[in-house]
Amino acid sequence: MDRVFQKFAERLSESTHPDAARQSMADITAALKLSYFAYLALPRRPGGAPNLISTYPSSWTALYLQRGYESVDPVVRQAIAAPRPFRWGLGYEPQSQSDSERALFEEAAKYGIRCGFTLPIHDGKGAIAALSFATDERRTGFERSLVEHAESLRLIASFFHAHARRFWTIDRMVGGAVLSPREFECLEWSARGKTAGEIGIILGIAERTAGFHLDNARAKLGVSSLRQAIALLTESKSRR
Repeated sequence: MDRVFQKFAERLSESTHPDAARQSMADITAALKLSYFAYLALPRRPGGAPNLISTYPSSWTALYLQRGYESVDPVVRQAIAAPRPFRWGLGYEPQSQSDSERALFEEAAKYGIRCGFTLPIHDGKGAIAALSFATDERRTGFERSLVEHAESLRLIASFFHAHARRFWTIDRMVGGAVLSPREFECLEWSARGKTAGEIGIILGIAERTAGFHLDNARAKLGVSSLRQAIALLTESKSRR
């Protein structure tokens, strides 16, 4: 298992696109005999769209996202409510399960997603993502794999989340650091030759505030001058 995880970690660390991360997770999911995986990054703003990296059948994920099932999915609701890992699906029905929830699980089962195990990922503000493993196999085999690799699954979930979150901030990644939207915006205007005062006028903020964001950008990039920060910005754009 150590060698399997080491290979997974190395490939994931080197990945620069969701497809590469998906393949890394697909390989370790297969090695653990857990069939499918789905990583769902929850939207931070109400009405926002979730981000998904998955090996679930594409016909099911397309239907799931198209119909906005994440807003009614009992798995998502439980992942938001508490950080404890949990089992779900046909064969794991709680007494309180509603008819609509059972209908959703039955529909998923038609696509090969019969039961699963979800590891919620929370930060200090609540749920931010969830990693699920699922199967269409008999419950005993799936359960055996979960018990055998319980500790490894927690580590895998945390590690994958730490790397996957980069893909949705890639447009603001400079020199390996992710800038805030305002830091990135101010640095872009600085690269066009604008002073902090001019940036403030363009963005409708105080000159001091513009300077504050530029200083933060320099600190994140680990450079001592604005010229060096601009050079890193230019270099990062040339690689995209």
